[in-house]
Order: sequence, then C-alpha cells, then structure tokens
Amino acid sequence: MSSPAERYAAARRRAAQASQFPALDEFAFDLGFDLDDFQREACQALERGSGVLVCAPTGAGKTVVGEFAVHLALRGGAPAGAEGAPGGRRKCFYTTPIKALSNQKYHDLVDRYGAEQVGLLTGDNAINGDAPVVVMTTEVLRNMLYAGSATLEGLAYVVMDEVHYLADRFRGGVWEEVIIHLPASVTLVSLSATVSNAEEFADWLVTVRGETAVVVSEHRPVPLWQHMLVGRRMFDLFHDADAARKHDVHPELLRYTRDTVRRLELGEGRSAGPGGGRRGPRWRGPMRPDIVDRLDREGLLPAILFIFSRAGCDAAVQQCLAAGLRLTSPEERAEIRRVVESRVTAIPGEDLSVLGYWEWLDGLERGLAAHHAGMLPAFKEVVEELFVRGLVKAVFATETLALGINMPARCVVLERLVKYNGEAHVDLTPGEYTQLTGRAGRRGIDVEGHAVVVWSPETDPRHVAGLASTRTYPLRSSFRPSYNMAVNLVGTVGAEPARALLESSFAQFQADRSVVGLARQVQRNTETIEAYGAEAACHHGDFDEYFGLRVAIADRERAIARQGQSQRKAAAVASLERLRVGDVIRVPSGRRAGLAVVLDPATGGFGEPRPLVLTQDRWAGRVSPGDFTTPAEVLARIRVPKHFNHRSPAARRDLAAEVSGTGLDRHGGRRGGRSRQAAGEDHRLSQLRTELRRHPCHACPEREEHARWAERRRRLEKDTEELRQRVAGRTGSLARTFDRIVALLTARGYLAADGAVTDAGRMLGRIWTEADLLVAECLRRGVWDGLSPAELAAAVSVVVFEARRDVDERASLPRGPVADAVDETLKLWSEIEADEAARGLAVTREPDLGFAWPIYRWARGEALAKVLSSGHEIDGEMPAGDFVRWARQVVDLLGQLADSGGASTELRSTARQAIAAVNRGVLAYHATA
Repeated sequence: MSSPAERYAAARRRAAQASQFPALDEFAFDLGFDLDDFQREACQALERGSGVLVCAPTGAGKTVVGEFAVHLALRGGAPAGAEGAPGGRRKCFYTTPIKALSNQKYHDLVDRYGAEQVGLLTGDNAINGDAPVVVMTTEVLRNMLYAGSATLEGLAYVVMDEVHYLADRFRGGVWEEVIIHLPASVTLVSLSATVSNAEEFADWLVTVRGETAVVVSEHRPVPLWQHMLVGRRMFDLFHDADAARKHDVHPELLRYTRDTVRRLELGEGRSAGPGGGRRGPRWRGPMRPDIVDRLDREGLLPAILFIFSRAGCDAAVQQCLAAGLRLTSPEERAEIRRVVESRVTAIPGEDLSVLGYWEWLDGLERGLAAHHAGMLPAFKEVVEELFVRGLVKAVFATETLALGINMPARCVVLERLVKYNGEAHVDLTPGEYTQLTGRAGRRGIDVEGHAVVVWSPETDPRHVAGLASTRTYPLRSSFRPSYNMAVNLVGTVGAEPARALLESSFAQFQADRSVVGLARQVQRNTETIEAYGAEAACHHGDFDEYFGLRVAIADRERAIARQGQSQRKAAAVASLERLRVGDVIRVPSGRRAGLAVVLDPATGGFGEPRPLVLTQDRWAGRVSPGDFTTPAEVLARIRVPKHFNHRSPAARRDLAAEVSGTGLDRHGGRRGGRSRQAAGEDHRLSQLRTELRRHPCHACPEREEHARWAERRRRLEKDTEELRQRVAGRTGSLARTFDRIVALLTARGYLAADGAVTDAGRMLGRIWTEADLLVAECLRRGVWDGLSPAELAAAVSVVVFEARRDVDERASLPRGPVADAVDETLKLWSEIEADEAARGLAVTREPDLGFAWPIYRWARGEALAKVLSSGHEIDGEMPAGDFVRWARQVVDLLGQLADSGGASTELRSTARQAIAAVNRGVLAYHATA
C-alpha cells in the first residue's frame, strides 16, 4: 500500500502530464483501462508532433497508438510541425496489410466514432471514402499517391499497422513506396511486431520522414508459459523465469526424453532380424483428439493447434469427431447454428453440399473447426467470429492464421517445428515461433497464456528452448523496382529524382550499411592471404608457379569432363526430338528407369523436348534430357490408341502390358566410360603434366604441406574477390536496376527518349499486378479483343494464377479463342523474358494455365462442383478457398481492364460483363462481405 505522500506525488505527476498532453488525457479517459508505459510514451511522442515506430509483441495493444492518431485527427488543430489542412479539417488513414484486418478495424472505429466519421477502401469495398478517418489496404494508399488523388487533401496522419509486412517478398515493396512518397506534412505511425533491428529501421525512417521516436516493448501483458507434451505427460520447458532467460531446459524433461529415445533405439535394435528386416516400433505421439481432451480437462481451451498442412487441419477435425469429442453446451450449440445459418443464407444450397457444409457445421456445433486458405472465405469468417466469442473451443490452423485478424487463445499447440514453405520442408525460425505462440493469452481474460510443443524423437527440447528464448526477427527489405513503379515515378517526379527516391529506400539503406561490414571482412582476408603466402613459400623454387600448374591441370580435366557431358546432353536432346507416338525406348537411369512407350512427343514449343511416356511400371509423365545419360534409342514400335487417356488406370495397365510384351530387356547393356581415355589423349593436358614434373618444387619433400597452404590462400582469394564484387554490386544496386528497367521501357515505347511518359506508359501506370508489363503488352497488341466474357476471364487468368506446387504437364485449355489468346500471351511473355534476360533483370513469371478451365466454367454459369473438379491440381479438385481467392484476383484485373484507357471500348464492356458473370454464388457473398 503506498503512503499518502506517494499518492499525492503520483497525482501531481498525472496532473502535469494532463496539462502537457491534453489530447492524450481526453483519449485515455474514454478507454476504460490504464495505458501501459510503452503506449503512453508513444502517444506522448505523437502529441508532440513526432512520427513514431512502435514494436511490441502480439496482443500487447499496439493498435491503441494508432487509435490515438485517429483521435488527434478528429480532435482538430495541427500537430507540431505539420501544415494545417484547409478549413482546419484533418484526416487520418489507417492502413492494414489484408482486407480482413481492414474490415475488422473499420467496424472497431465505427463502434467508437460513428459511421459518418469512418470510411473503408479495399479492393472489394468503398464506403464513405471522403470521411475524416478512412481504413484501407496499403495498396489502395499507394495507388492514391501515384494518381495524386484529391482524397489526400488534409491528410495529417497515416497509421501503418503490421509494418513488418515490408519484409514480404511479394507485397512488401508497397510499404516502402508509401513511406517514401507520403507528403512531408504527414505524421507516420508505424506499428510492428517485435523485431531485432528496430533501431536500424527507425534510423531509416528518420532519413526519409524526419523525427521518429522508437518505442520498443518486449513485455507481454499476459505471461506466456512454455510446455512440451511427451506422450501422455506434460512438462514445463523451463523450471522458472531465470532458467528461461538462460535457455536452461527443465532437467526432468531432458531426462525423460533421453530415456524415451533410448527405449525406442533398444526396441528397434531387438526387432531388426538377421537380414536387417523391418525397423522396430516407431514413436507414436499423442492422438489429436487426446490432445484436445487433455487441454479441455486442464482448462486450457480455447486453443489454436497449428498443423502446417491444409489436409492435416481437415483430418484433425474428422479425427476429433470420430472420437466423439463434444466441447459445447446445448445453449452454445443453438447459438452456433443460429450464427452459421445467418451467415450462409446468400450461398446457394447446391453449393453448400459441395463445400462440405454439413460436416463443417457438425464440427462447429461440437466446438471444433479448421482454419486455412483452402476454405471458403465465408466459412473462415464464421470460424473466426465463433472462436473470438468463445463458442468454438479448438481450431486446427495453418500458420496463415498467425498473420490474420485478432484471434487470441488461452493456449497454442505446435504439432511440429517444421513447415513446407512452397519449395522445401524447413525449420521454424525464432521469429515464426514467437509469432505463432504470441496468440496465447487473451488480455483482460486470461491470467497467463500457454504454448505447447508436441514432442517427437526428432525434436530436441534444447532447440525448442532456443526458439522460445530468442528474439531474432530482423526486418529485411523486399523492395524492388517494378515496371509500374518506374513509369509512375518518372511521371510523378521525373527520371533523375525518381532514381534518387529509390536510393532512399530501406532496401538501399540496408545494402549500404552492410557494405561497411563487407569492406572490413575484405581487409581481414587480405591480411590472412599474406600470412598463408608466407607458409606456402618453398626454398626449391617459385611455389606459386608450381601451384598454378596444379590448378591448370585440374581445370583442364574438369573442362574435358564438362565437354563430354554437354556433348552427351546435346545427343540426348536430338534423340528426344526425333521420337514419335508409339516408339518404345529405354529410360537408362533415375526412378523411371526401364522400358517406356511415347504417348506425346512434345515437339515444337519452347525449351527442351519433354515427351510424355508410359513406363512398363504404369507410370505416365514427362521425361527430360536429364533422364538420359545416352541418346534415346527406338527399340520397337507399338500401336497407341488414338484417344488414349493416360489418367485412366485401366488404359495404363493394358498399354504397359504391351510394352512388357515386346520381350525387350528392361535395363539393356551398360555403356559409357570413355572420358578417361579422352582425357589421356588431350595434348594440352599432357604438356602441363610434363611441366609439373620438371618443376624444381616437385622434388620438395614438404611439397604437399606447401600445397595445402597455397590451396587455402587460393580459396580465400576467391572468397575475397566475391566479397569485393558484392561491395560493388550493393552500392547503388537499386538505381542500376531502375536504369535497366527504364531502358527496357524506352525500347518498348512506354517512355520517350527524353524521359517523358507516353500514352502506353500511362496505361501501364494504372495496371497493378505482378505481370504488369505482360498485361500492358497484351492490351497494346489486342490479344484479348473479340473474346466473350467467359473467354476473357479464362484468358486473363493465366497472368494472375500461380499453382501452389509445380505440375509436370501443361494444363489443358478451352479450345478456340481462349487457346489462341493464351498462345499469343505466351509468345509475348517469351519476348519479354528474352529482353529481361539480355538486360540482367529479374524475369517476369511464366503464365500459369491451371486456372483457365475453372474460371471459364464458372463465368459460363456452370455448377460449383463441376468447376472445382476441373482445376489442374495434383491431389484432386481445387479447394474452394483457392478458387475464390484466384477468382477475386481475376475480377480485380478485369476491373482494371474495364477502367483502362489502353483497352478498346469493346474490351472494357466485355470486362464489365465478365465481372458480373463471375460475381455470383460463393463469389457474390464474398463481393459483398
């Protein structure tokens, strides 16, 4: 209990703060809770007129600082150092990275300030856009800045929520564009997750935005306890807070996991038979229903269980249902059904059955749900609402939930510490671990949050302790100049100032800083190289000269081997190009080794030949020259039915039997091995070896010791030269890329020789998509003219769609106008790709044909079931969530075509018709949600 004197002193301090920061005092009075120290510090900096960067853990309450900026704008009166808006009216734009966050923040602000004061601008919605407070996605603000929108008039504050998104490799550059281009009079409020280089980011903000206060808080308002679930036993990861700081794992957990691993190894040793045989009993961790039941019994629900697989999330719900889990009361079940039925009324009944509605509802009524990008957005929104309200108790989610809207839980469970990143299975980083577990602990509800990692023999508790205790989540810029950005910058400020603006980006700021460290490393390496040279010195003669001969011999041998490889590859390519349907060949190596019959020779087109074959093991797919160590030889011919369907197991079986029936040897004779003989016949190689033997240093008894030092020096010299090139490459690297882009755009007529933006350039400047230049070229060449609405939707889909995984064979297309338009698009892409490669630019992604059939059928009015089954997917039909997301992107591009000055009147009209055709059923719900 504090003394009267202490209470009096505290009251005096509060009164002094209230007089110094009256706006903050008003704002805090209406909050209903006391501000944390970091919130107060950031708000005071804002009221003083400074920009602010706030870095704090998930759930710490960063958004309070953004809401204070809204309060300042609505309160009126210019902040220190800012220009007053006409009539004293000031605005605040609140930007978020995703539409779901924008929608949530819009509703929050409307509840507080009223609908007439707050607007919303996203790709889907435009509500009250001239309001003094507008919530929007970051891309919308970027587009406003380039267009010089009148809506920017009177803008005093911009809140950039989740500003750490600028590290996103696909969209991150947008954040930097906005930060660089905002008028100097605008005060920037940047809200970020905890990052380890906040000071570096703030230093950059100071250079481009002026005074910026940095407020970093590592404190979680709700303490987080870390656990590991080993079989049926739950252990604390750390004994106490002091152990957590030192990364000291709980001794009992370490002892138990070591004993468990030892038992497993002993079991495997006993079960292996005389010939090796089968492995012993594999570790079987706790079943998912058992984990949920355990959390329920220990009072740790609601929980989010992260499973890094969409199919895994859906399977987890089914497993819990099959186990008879029920986490809800009759009253909760009735409320869940009421909410669900009110949210899905706009979705046609026949579509609901295709989407697995009844199974989904059954899970929800029991308090269980999945949450991942493959789900229909309407379903995901319902899951989010029910979870926040405490009606759904356990959600099985992919990591995308960690980046989504506010969905805190009492407990977070990580089933594995490895996830698939689109290319490979990789370990979670400390930053990702912190972000996922940051969901645990609801402020104002839970006394503490809990994070549980499910143990397996591959999981070392000490590794988990490192993830849980490390705060290494550095912010790395992903900013790269694009074609659209280049024409907009040149059109807005001119070529030279645009170059200077790029030099002021965070990407260049980080590159320039890293140069200092690289230059120091070059200096250290140079000193080490001199020391290695002294160790390599030989009293018999010039050892540098002798070592040079050894290197020349090794280089010559490698060159001869490479020459042989390239000759073999050329021969393989030529042999594959000569194949015809029905040819029986032998695949000499790899997983598909053996006899195969050619189904489609795949001649013509771009790149290497990749014939479609059927092996005698019934595998059908494309082979490449890399599968052939020797030229493909036609061993026999068999008849392939005219309309052979290689997807049919029965058809594959029958034709594979014919291949085996030829009586040919599966493997044939082994050939090869002439490279050694060829190497021995090389005159230059013989000459070098003679010179080596005659050199005085060849007789030195310490020759190999000298050679080891010389080899170390050679490697270090090579590394140092690479470092020097990196130093040279990073200095002004963005400006050089920009110059190359400008040269390409000038050559293609988007910029004039004097740097002015042409009509084509202005059209390109209003195309916002990854393949912006390809879209502009398609418009200029009339590739999409004369198509029907459904055909146009299919044709434009190839420039926006990107399959989640590579599929070997090319997707089929609707015949006629769509196929013709896509062929023209591919030709234009190959021209652009060649131009980019010649100029050393990153290549535009190749069009992906996998979404053409689904969007074509949908735009023609066909049923959702048929549409989803026509996707070019590896594992069956396209998930509804993926379909909706890509359809929205097609609609977005169609909307740009409908408004494009570079499109013909007919094409603009067709684009509007196509949008109307696509926005039906599940898309109509999403368009109005």
